[in-house]
Amino acid sequence: MADTDDATSGARFQPSVPAHAAVFPLKGCGSLDWGMQSRLARIFRPATSRTVMLAIDHGYFQGPTSGLERVDLSIVPLLRYADALMTTRGMVRSTVPPASGAPIVLRASGGPSILRELSDEQIAVSMEDAARINASAVAVQVFIGGEFETQSVHNMTRLVDESQRYGIPVLAVTAVGKELTRDARYLRLATRICAELGAQVVKTYYCAEDFDTVTAACPVPVVMAGGKKLPELDALTMAYRAIEEGAAGVDMGRNIFQSHDPAAMIRAVGAVVHESAKPQAAYNMFLRPPAEGTEPAAPEARNTEASRGHGR
Repeated sequence: MADTDDATSGARFQPSVPAHAAVFPLKGCGSLDWGMQSRLARIFRPATSRTVMLAIDHGYFQGPTSGLERVDLSIVPLLRYADALMTTRGMVRSTVPPASGAPIVLRASGGPSILRELSDEQIAVSMEDAARINASAVAVQVFIGGEFETQSVHNMTRLVDESQRYGIPVLAVTAVGKELTRDARYLRLATRICAELGAQVVKTYYCAEDFDTVTAACPVPVVMAGGKKLPELDALTMAYRAIEEGAAGVDMGRNIFQSHDPAAMIRAVGAVVHESAKPQAAYNMFLRPPAEGTEPAAPEARNTEASRGHGR
């Protein structure tokens, strides 16, 4: 039998030290369940509470996009530089290496192709399957002002209800159609609706004027969408401004995988997001990437110590 003579020694209990329960320091996390916080801590780097998502889910409505013809060749080598990968379950199961360690933000809505009305989406993935894939979050398109606005909002709220059961956060993506203006007034409306109805993270576009009012009015983290392909310096400048104005990260696709040097570009974006590098300095990094063998550690390696307390 174990010796229990000194099991109640007061010194070991440190009664003078208050108990401390650490909450993941991300906007809106305070009231979330432990599982939600743990998954968000996989997506948002604990050291900075920011993220560089690599978006490659374009094929779910527009087929093999330029730069994504062979995901195994163009994207898999970039995973070590991404904090999270936004993709589809088909691509996860067919192409993404399980040992890559990349947290998955799983596209959960879909239906129409670019040949039809895009706002007519339905829920395309069950939360049970997202859990089976070990997704860190699910993503759903919300078309505020679109023809099927109410249906897309209902798609999101159904996933939010299920997210509480499974502990998997919902990322609401504010879709902007050709007829809608990407100004602060619209973005405030769209992001606030998504947050008010339960999304734990919102992804939206950057606007040159008053973007800080968009992030300030949204009670959950706002992640900036990369949008169309821009010259590298312009894309880095947009990312820098978004972060400076309150964004909790970026979700870039075409501005990374359509660059002539995607690996250098995602490293430069990471410097902007996590190190607050100025656009020109980050662009210089892009032009002169580090020599082979001198690259910074991958996100999962950098996060090892911090993430142990968050269930990674």
